[in-house]
Amino acid sequence: MTSLVSKSNGHQSVINDFQIMIATVNGSGSQTANTVLLRAIFRMGIPVTGKNIFPSNIQGLPTWFSIRVNKHGYIARLEDYHVLVAMSQQTIGEDIEMLASGGICLYPEEWKIKRTRQDITYYPMPVKALTDMADVPANLRPYIANMVYVGVLATILDIDLSQIAFAIDYHFNGKAKPVNMNMAVVRAAYEWAQDHIAKSDPYTVEHMDTTNGMLLIDGNSAAALGAVFGGVSVVAWYPITPSTSLIDALRQDLTDLRTDPDTGEATYAVIQAEDEIGAIGMVIGAGWAGARAMTATSGPGISLMSEFAGMAYYAEVPAVIWDVQRMGPSTGLPTRTSQGDLISAYFLGHGDTRHVVLLPGSIPEVFEFGWRAFDLADRLQTLIFVLSDLDLGMNLWMSPPFEYPDTPLDRGKILTAEELDNLDRKYARYEDWDGDGIGYRVLPGTDRDTGAYLARGTGHNAQAVYSERAKDWVENMERLNRKHDTARQLVPQPVVDQVDGAEIGLIAYGTTDACVVEGRERLQQQGIKTSYLRVRALPFSDVTCDFIDQHDRVYVIENNTDGQMARLLRMEYPELAARVFSLAYADGLPLTPRWMTTAILEQER
Repeated sequence: MTSLVSKSNGHQSVINDFQIMIATVNGSGSQTANTVLLRAIFRMGIPVTGKNIFPSNIQGLPTWFSIRVNKHGYIARLEDYHVLVAMSQQTIGEDIEMLASGGICLYPEEWKIKRTRQDITYYPMPVKALTDMADVPANLRPYIANMVYVGVLATILDIDLSQIAFAIDYHFNGKAKPVNMNMAVVRAAYEWAQDHIAKSDPYTVEHMDTTNGMLLIDGNSAAALGAVFGGVSVVAWYPITPSTSLIDALRQDLTDLRTDPDTGEATYAVIQAEDEIGAIGMVIGAGWAGARAMTATSGPGISLMSEFAGMAYYAEVPAVIWDVQRMGPSTGLPTRTSQGDLISAYFLGHGDTRHVVLLPGSIPEVFEFGWRAFDLADRLQTLIFVLSDLDLGMNLWMSPPFEYPDTPLDRGKILTAEELDNLDRKYARYEDWDGDGIGYRVLPGTDRDTGAYLARGTGHNAQAVYSERAKDWVENMERLNRKHDTARQLVPQPVVDQVDGAEIGLIAYGTTDACVVEGRERLQQQGIKTSYLRVRALPFSDVTCDFIDQHDRVYVIENNTDGQMARLLRMEYPELAARVFSLAYADGLPLTPRWMTTAILEQER
């Protein structure tokens, strides 16, 4: 993947193909400046993605924000960066050392740093002087100081100043005072840089049309909107990073879209529970009553929901649980990303429990699975887990406009009073009449005694009557297994790119997709052909088995330490286990194409 290069100002220009790293401290207001830069470049039509690496405290610790600009549309994180904005004295030495050779470093000139590297370009900025000159209240100057590097970068990289202005106006919702105040600092820094900086680096941006018509949105907001389109009406939750913003977005969407225009009353309920146990209990109760109910949490919350989840599985109550994954075990790293909850969610609950798990790998899929999860929950009468992660949930991603749901709401097997009257048999809640393992529900309040039953998490027979008979237990578990097999056909199927002559197969899921897509291109340049299957749900379908069978070696790429997807594949297909190789790594950051390429080359050698 060579950069587009041209001659400019006596040196080669690297156009629309580099990564910016902005190092600041938490609580300094840098997020505003960083998203302004990201949005301005995006609106220039250039593919871009941003990742926020922040600590779990409120203020004072180092934080980093990367902006990858790539004309090819690659969006994976890179291990090196080419443009450094060093605004953290705690980390400036380490940040400079990690800068790619030939890169540039912007820093406050008042720091008087030692220029230890001769292979990079230094651009000191008069941050304090420009901030002091601005007509800004003294208490706001530490925050608005970040707009200095926005203006300087706009000059150095040739970012369209009108798009900077748009992004600031967008961020502050058109409020004149903060817009004018921030833009004044940007313009002052922009003009200073034009007068004082002699550009000697190759990095620049140029207008493209690739992102025209696309959205820039975080995954949690997309998930919330998808849930609204799925008909969610009851939400119970307890705050936990990184899922809290999903509920915040959902509450706003419901307020805007699900308020009765005549009465002004809400047609939904959002309840903050006392803990995650209370939240899942409310959700299961609402699902049993016929509502479309959901919660959102992360790994520690999933652990607390275990007993209720097992009960819902066995009593066959529909509901949706979003798990925005973070680093574990235990409290782990609350503000770092991971795919470490896969096995936990799949088998959550004691005994022989297997849940349905959806694995979105892009913003459009996050939206789609947001509404589709409710259809699956009702159709299968079970909990549906949707596993996102911090990277997908809290960072901004490019996306085409969302597609309206292509099917009406699927409420599954629900019998009305009239249908109960016309049954040619006696109603039995847990009897499998159709051979798919799924019984028929009657919602509470249905005006027929013939549909009454007691939802049980204890042993029961087909009539929902308490039973400890061995035959009843075995028959019930066999029926649940049939339902699990039915789910294999109903869940989103894998996405497969089968390449002729490829001995190597790659399997991944979720946000690891960005790493694999770019890594495959790098392997191709070294003469290694690969086929690729992206898993989008558990349980597995026959497509996955066939894919493994068609390749001599299958590498499973995932962002955890134990290789959880690889373990599930070996467990599911023991006859093919020798072909499945785990390439798992987790350090709290998204996986990179360089890591994947190096790992596969080492295995192949």
